[in-house]
Amino acid sequence: MKKFVIVGLGNIGSEYENTRHNIGFKVVEALAKKYQGKWETSKNSYRSEIKIKGRTAVLVKPTTYMNLSGKAVKHHLTAEKVPQEQLMVITDDLSLDFGAIRIRGKGSAGGHNGHKHIIETLRSEAYPRLRFGISADYSKGRQVDYVLGEWSYEEELELENLIEHCIKAMESFVFRGLGDCMNNYNKKA
Repeated sequence: MKKFVIVGLGNIGSEYENTRHNIGFKVVEALAKKYQGKWETSKNSYRSEIKIKGRTAVLVKPTTYMNLSGKAVKHHLTAEKVPQEQLMVITDDLSLDFGAIRIRGKGSAGGHNGHKHIIETLRSEAYPRLRFGISADYSKGRQVDYVLGEWSYEEELELENLIEHCIKAMESFVFRGLGDCMNNYNKKA
């Protein structure tokens, strides 16, 4: 029986709840809600276990803040005895237009501190990830304010449909594999 670990990256605390940087949390929270998953405290994270068509998916929200996300990822891969190819990490991405979804089986950190720490901790870039485009609509020197800022009104209008698209991508990943997930759920803005 295959088991999967799906990690949504974000920062804990109400001040970060609706920020662009927390889209990973939003996606795994919506996935847990759809499958009636209950969140519990785990090592360096919150954890919820769900079944997707009979397959187990362990959903994870690291509590270490973005820059130390690798701790929770490594813990859950080890504790659940899940190989890296059955891991999916969901993050925001400044280099993609808002609404673009890019799913890959491996890659560099691309300037994302969450991916950077995961790569350092796993000593590998070879793990699947879903990058959610948030665009780079900020003035020079304002990147941190932008990613830690809340969604615009126009973005909020599209967010629910985009999160639903990500849920379908995760269902595809768990039930049909990474190839199907990439072929059917990569999305341009």
